[in-house]
Amino acid sequence: MKLMIASDLHGSAAWVRRLMREYHRIQPDRLVLLGDLLYHGPRNDLPDEYAPKEVIAMLNGIKEEIVAVRGNCEAEVDQMVLEFPVMSDYAQMVLEDGRTLFLTHGHLFTPDTMPPLKKGSVFAFGHVHVKHGEWKEDVAVINPGSVSIPKDGSHSYMVYEKGVFTAYNLETGEEISRFDIGMF
Repeated sequence: MKLMIASDLHGSAAWVRRLMREYHRIQPDRLVLLGDLLYHGPRNDLPDEYAPKEVIAMLNGIKEEIVAVRGNCEAEVDQMVLEFPVMSDYAQMVLEDGRTLFLTHGHLFTPDTMPPLKKGSVFAFGHVHVKHGEWKEDVAVINPGSVSIPKDGSHSYMVYEKGVFTAYNLETGEEISRFDIGMF
Protein backbone atom coordinates (compact mmCIF):
# COMPACT_ATOMS: atom_id res chain seq x y z
CA MET A 1 0.00 0.00 0.00
CA LYS A 2 1.29 3.42 -0.95
CA LEU A 3 -0.39 6.57 0.38
CA MET A 4 0.31 10.23 -0.29
CA ILE A 5 -0.65 12.26 2.80
CA ALA A 6 -1.12 16.04 2.67
CA SER A 7 -2.75 18.72 4.77
CA ASP A 8 -3.54 22.40 4.86
CA LEU A 9 -3.87 23.18 1.15
CA HIS A 10 -5.78 26.37 2.01
CA GLY A 11 -7.00 27.05 -1.53
CA SER A 12 -3.56 27.60 -3.08
CA ALA A 13 -3.79 26.62 -6.74
CA ALA A 14 -0.03 27.07 -7.18
CA TRP A 15 0.87 24.57 -4.44
CA VAL A 16 -1.94 22.13 -5.24
CA ARG A 17 -0.72 22.02 -8.87
CA ARG A 18 2.69 20.97 -7.53
CA LEU A 19 1.04 18.42 -5.25
CA MET A 20 -0.92 17.00 -8.20
CA ARG A 21 2.26 16.69 -10.28
CA GLU A 22 3.86 14.72 -7.46
CA TYR A 23 0.70 12.66 -7.01
CA HIS A 24 0.70 11.62 -10.68
CA ARG A 25 4.46 10.94 -10.59
CA ILE A 26 4.33 8.83 -7.41
CA GLN A 27 1.05 7.06 -8.27
CA PRO A 28 -0.08 6.17 -4.74
CA ASP A 29 -3.12 4.01 -4.04
CA ARG A 30 -4.84 6.94 -2.30
CA LEU A 31 -4.40 10.64 -1.63
CA VAL A 32 -5.14 11.25 2.05
CA LEU A 33 -6.12 14.86 2.83
CA LEU A 34 -6.08 15.94 6.47
CA GLY A 35 -8.29 19.01 6.14
CA ASP A 36 -8.26 22.74 5.42
CA LEU A 37 -8.58 22.26 1.68
CA LEU A 38 -10.15 25.43 0.26
CA TYR A 39 -10.30 28.33 2.70
CA HIS A 40 -7.24 30.12 4.10
CA GLY A 41 -8.76 30.94 7.51
CA PRO A 42 -8.84 34.30 9.29
CA ARG A 43 -5.48 33.79 11.04
CA ASN A 44 -3.53 33.03 7.86
CA ASP A 45 -2.38 35.35 5.11
CA LEU A 46 -3.62 34.49 1.64
CA PRO A 47 -1.45 31.70 0.23
CA ASP A 48 0.26 31.91 -3.16
CA GLU A 49 -2.27 31.98 -5.98
CA TYR A 50 -5.32 31.69 -3.74
CA ALA A 51 -7.90 30.21 -6.12
CA PRO A 52 -10.27 27.74 -4.42
CA LYS A 53 -12.25 27.13 -7.63
CA GLU A 54 -9.09 25.84 -9.34
CA VAL A 55 -8.30 23.65 -6.33
CA ILE A 56 -11.86 22.26 -6.44
CA ALA A 57 -11.42 21.25 -10.08
CA MET A 58 -8.05 19.59 -9.44
CA LEU A 59 -9.30 17.58 -6.46
CA ASN A 60 -12.60 16.62 -8.08
CA GLY A 61 -10.56 15.29 -11.00
CA ILE A 62 -9.27 12.48 -8.77
CA LYS A 63 -12.26 12.22 -6.42
CA GLU A 64 -12.32 8.39 -6.43
CA GLU A 65 -8.76 8.31 -5.08
CA ILE A 66 -9.20 10.72 -2.14
CA VAL A 67 -9.81 10.00 1.53
CA ALA A 68 -10.39 13.29 3.36
CA VAL A 69 -11.32 14.63 6.78
CA ARG A 70 -12.71 17.99 7.84
CA GLY A 71 -10.38 20.73 8.96
CA ASN A 72 -11.30 23.69 11.11
CA CYS A 73 -11.63 25.82 7.95
CA GLU A 74 -14.09 23.49 6.16
CA ALA A 75 -17.75 24.54 5.91
CA GLU A 76 -20.94 23.00 4.57
CA VAL A 77 -20.50 24.90 1.32
CA ASP A 78 -17.20 23.08 0.73
CA GLN A 79 -19.06 19.77 0.67
CA MET A 80 -21.45 21.26 -1.90
CA VAL A 81 -18.60 21.80 -4.37
CA LEU A 82 -16.28 18.91 -3.54
CA GLU A 83 -17.39 15.59 -5.04
CA PHE A 84 -15.89 13.39 -2.30
CA PRO A 85 -16.71 13.26 1.44
CA VAL A 86 -14.94 15.99 3.39
CA MET A 87 -17.05 16.68 6.50
CA SER A 88 -16.03 13.81 8.78
CA ASP A 89 -14.00 14.75 11.86
CA TYR A 90 -11.97 11.59 11.42
CA ALA A 91 -11.54 8.54 9.24
CA GLN A 92 -9.78 5.24 9.75
CA MET A 93 -7.90 3.06 7.32
CA VAL A 94 -6.30 -0.33 7.86
CA LEU A 95 -2.67 -0.60 6.79
CA GLU A 96 -1.44 -3.72 5.02
CA ASP A 97 -0.13 -5.17 8.29
CA GLY A 98 -3.49 -4.71 10.03
CA ARG A 99 -2.64 -1.57 11.99
CA THR A 100 -5.11 1.29 12.21
CA LEU A 101 -4.29 4.61 10.54
CA PHE A 102 -6.42 7.20 12.35
CA LEU A 103 -6.87 10.36 10.24
CA THR A 104 -7.94 13.70 11.66
CA HIS A 105 -7.18 17.38 11.16
CA GLY A 106 -5.89 18.01 14.67
CA HIS A 107 -8.22 20.67 16.00
CA LEU A 108 -10.55 18.24 17.81
CA PHE A 109 -8.35 15.19 18.33
CA THR A 110 -4.72 16.08 19.00
CA PRO A 111 -1.60 14.16 20.02
CA ASP A 112 -2.55 15.11 23.60
CA THR A 113 -6.23 14.16 23.21
CA MET A 114 -6.10 11.06 21.00
CA PRO A 115 -9.01 8.63 20.99
CA PRO A 116 -8.32 5.14 22.34
CA LEU A 117 -6.07 3.47 19.76
CA LYS A 118 -4.68 -0.04 19.72
CA LYS A 119 -0.94 -0.48 20.29
CA GLY A 120 0.99 0.12 17.07
CA SER A 121 -1.68 2.35 15.52
CA VAL A 122 -0.82 5.55 13.68
CA PHE A 123 -2.39 8.91 14.54
CA ALA A 124 -2.12 11.24 11.51
CA PHE A 125 -3.01 14.91 11.87
CA GLY A 126 -2.47 18.29 10.21
CA HIS A 127 -3.55 21.70 11.56
CA VAL A 128 -0.25 22.93 13.03
CA HIS A 129 1.56 23.21 9.63
CA VAL A 130 4.69 21.52 11.04
CA LYS A 131 6.09 18.14 9.94
CA HIS A 132 6.25 15.59 12.71
CA GLY A 133 6.96 11.93 13.37
CA GLU A 134 7.39 10.30 16.79
CA TRP A 135 6.15 7.54 19.03
CA LYS A 136 3.86 8.70 21.80
CA GLU A 137 3.76 5.74 24.14
CA ASP A 138 2.74 2.93 21.79
CA VAL A 139 1.09 5.02 19.03
CA ALA A 140 2.97 6.55 16.10
CA VAL A 141 2.11 10.24 15.61
CA ILE A 142 2.73 11.83 12.20
CA ASN A 143 2.05 15.18 10.56
CA PRO A 144 2.88 15.90 6.89
CA GLY A 145 3.25 19.65 7.46
CA SER A 146 1.48 22.08 5.16
CA VAL A 147 1.19 22.12 1.40
CA SER A 148 0.63 25.88 1.15
CA ILE A 149 1.35 27.73 4.42
CA PRO A 150 4.21 25.95 6.21
CA LYS A 151 5.23 27.13 9.66
CA ASP A 152 8.46 25.15 9.63
CA GLY A 153 10.09 26.52 6.48
CA SER A 154 9.13 24.04 3.75
CA HIS A 155 5.99 23.17 1.80
CA SER A 156 5.59 19.43 2.26
CA TYR A 157 3.68 16.17 2.06
CA MET A 158 4.34 12.59 3.15
CA VAL A 159 4.36 9.24 1.45
CA TYR A 160 3.59 6.07 3.39
CA GLU A 161 4.95 2.80 2.06
CA LYS A 162 5.94 -0.47 3.78
CA GLY A 163 5.95 0.89 7.32
CA VAL A 164 7.77 4.13 6.52
CA PHE A 165 6.43 7.70 6.46
CA THR A 166 8.70 9.92 4.37
CA ALA A 167 8.29 13.71 4.27
CA TYR A 168 9.17 15.47 1.02
CA ASN A 169 9.82 19.10 0.18
CA LEU A 170 7.14 20.04 -2.36
CA GLU A 171 9.34 22.72 -3.89
CA THR A 172 12.51 20.68 -4.46
CA GLY A 173 11.25 17.10 -4.33
CA GLU A 174 13.96 16.27 -1.79
CA GLU A 175 13.39 13.94 1.13
CA ILE A 176 13.17 15.91 4.37
CA SER A 177 12.74 13.17 6.96
CA ARG A 178 11.85 9.54 7.39
CA PHE A 179 9.88 7.91 10.21
CA ASP A 180 9.98 4.11 10.23
CA ILE A 181 7.17 2.49 12.20
CA GLY A 182 8.24 -0.98 11.08
CA MET A 183 5.99 -3.74 9.90
CA PHE A 184 4.14 -6.00 12.33
